[in-house]
Amino acid sequence: MPKQFQVIPYQFDSQLEYTLLQQHRDYLSWPIVYFLQNKKEAYVGETIDVVTRMKAHLKTEKKQDLKSVSLILSDLFNKSATLDVESNLIRYIAADGQFNLLNGNLGISDHKFYQQKEVYWELFRDIWSELRSLGIARHSLEHIDNSDLFKYSPYKSLSREQTNGLKLILNCLLDDQAKISLIHGGAGTGKSILAIFLFKLLKTDLKDFNRADFDESDEELFQLVESVRQKYGDLEMGLVIPMRSFRKTISNVFKNIKGLSSKMVIGPAEVAKRKYDLLIVDEGHRLRRWKNLAAYYGTFRKVSQQLGFDELTCSELDWIELQSDRSIIFYDEFQSIKPSDVDAQRFIDLQLKSSTRIERLRSQFRVRGGAPYMDLIYGVFTDNTTVTPKPFESIHYDFKLFDDLDEMVETIKRKDAQDGLCRMVAGFAWEWISKNDRTLKDIIIGESQLQWNSVEVDWVNSANAINEVGCIHTTQGYDLNYTGLIIGPELDYDFNTKSFVVYKDEYKDKNGKISITDPTVLKNYILNIYRTILFRGIQGTYVYVCNDNLRTYLSQFIRLQQEQDVEQKDELVISDDPSDSCIPFYDLAVAAGSFSELQQHESVKHIQLNGGYDHQHYFACKVVGESMNKIIPNGSICLFERYQGGSRNGLICLVESSSFEDRDFGANYTIKEYSSKKTITDEGWQHQEIILLPKSTDDSYSPIVLKDEETVDLQVIGVFKMVL
Repeated sequence: MPKQFQVIPYQFDSQLEYTLLQQHRDYLSWPIVYFLQNKKEAYVGETIDVVTRMKAHLKTEKKQDLKSVSLILSDLFNKSATLDVESNLIRYIAADGQFNLLNGNLGISDHKFYQQKEVYWELFRDIWSELRSLGIARHSLEHIDNSDLFKYSPYKSLSREQTNGLKLILNCLLDDQAKISLIHGGAGTGKSILAIFLFKLLKTDLKDFNRADFDESDEELFQLVESVRQKYGDLEMGLVIPMRSFRKTISNVFKNIKGLSSKMVIGPAEVAKRKYDLLIVDEGHRLRRWKNLAAYYGTFRKVSQQLGFDELTCSELDWIELQSDRSIIFYDEFQSIKPSDVDAQRFIDLQLKSSTRIERLRSQFRVRGGAPYMDLIYGVFTDNTTVTPKPFESIHYDFKLFDDLDEMVETIKRKDAQDGLCRMVAGFAWEWISKNDRTLKDIIIGESQLQWNSVEVDWVNSANAINEVGCIHTTQGYDLNYTGLIIGPELDYDFNTKSFVVYKDEYKDKNGKISITDPTVLKNYILNIYRTILFRGIQGTYVYVCNDNLRTYLSQFIRLQQEQDVEQKDELVISDDPSDSCIPFYDLAVAAGSFSELQQHESVKHIQLNGGYDHQHYFACKVVGESMNKIIPNGSICLFERYQGGSRNGLICLVESSSFEDRDFGANYTIKEYSSKKTITDEGWQHQEIILLPKSTDDSYSPIVLKDEETVDLQVIGVFKMVL
């Protein structure tokens, strides 16, 4: 394959201009991307005039400590491509954690240019692999995609409505009559991203503010930013997060962002320590009042008295208003989950004040099921639902109802091995008896025995989380790829009254039910809990229901796992004759020659498959053996996409090579997770080492390592898509 790019490092010093003029005349007026760095700090940029830009950087005081520059050159680059590669580099370098970025870049545009998917992303994947081989980047793109540093990075693009929300907040800061911006938004609407983005924006030096990262025609936004900075200078700010677990996660994010500090992320009680120009409150629905506070009663009383409030009638919302000249509160009434949360009427009263400005976020950024899925969950988990009884269908979202809990647990574990960040979560319907004795099991359903989370803070990212079960308190605010939800025996359904039923004795969160005398109030809290958990999964949610009536009710709206399995098996029609709806099916277990020969073999079968999988780009193979059983069960027929180029690192690939014989296939084919190291020569980059990694519960399977000339004849035939 012809070389698509070069990464060339140079010393970042006074000789750089001469070097560029001598060695890169063809690229002096050509779009390029560059990476400035020292051991701890870095800056990413793009330009069509590299000499002028480097001279400007050498004169900039903040960049004089940078020691080297890596130029990324490609004949494929145009302005669109370099903007896209630059924005991706900023996002992923910031989340990779190796460097503190000096970029003031915020609101990076999601450049949707012609051929972006076909050219730019694959080109970026290859560039990233090269940067990993050079030690500039550390982690795979797949690993970074699951990291909190990436999910909550301020180097993100904003939607139009988020930009409108940003303008409202900035106007509020400039309006002497406006004190509070109340930003309504449901789960997954990007409230936390906007809060973090705003914090970084107001801490960014105006000299580093890159207008090209926003809609350059949006003069109103630029003028607002400049006016706020001129009015306030360096704002005394705090990001208030009521939930301790999520607060710890965001503190770690702030610690790794240039210009921010983990000390800027605070709990509500810490606002008493000083006055603030601006307090930004994320998850404002979890601010507390004097009710069911347990061990927090003492702190609540102390802070209330210190600030001059009656602890019996005030709330943490009052603390926020008193201790800040301006405040921005992100709020979702449907995520209030216990009596200690500030009463919803308090926020209604707040909205009626002339000093309050209101904005609503509606776009869904987390759940790939989008608005149809969100509407379904809100509608189904409501008494006297008006939702039409039919199973939810979406090619974008995996929503299933399981009758076998063990099967759901194993499915979540397989998904975690493949995608990462998949967790079991349950309603609070079992005592936490394993807290002090990890030999005990908390959740016992039939033959299934499970344990609650072993840690309370940042459980989602803890080492043993995949083998445990989290609750609302350890997952609220977090993103997951897949959620396995157990709806406990505390919630049921009455078909006669067409309403939900709560069995109070089965609900084990003492602070979540004590002092509640109205059953409707408790029911609303519990329904909010389950709605909130059902909005955690980005790619899918699996559900197991303890009570029969509720399972029957939900089966009207969620397709049963067994039905989906039968449908998938029914769809898998194997025939001798091809058709427009068929893809080829190759039997690697009996293959004697090369894959190219196998494609021409007379005995090639064909599989009918719905969903637009054309025979030119997709094929199927039967996978035998246990080397990938964490992801692909032995004997599975799997869908592959024909390899068309681009980085393979971190992907499960079907490969062919004469340098090995797979112990399961008995042939020169294997299916493993692909990893490689590259080196640069005068002719371009070459593979130094290729590692093919098993993903198996059987430790006897070892990685296949190919070095030097062994890598030459290896061919990547296809990339694994899914088990059919």
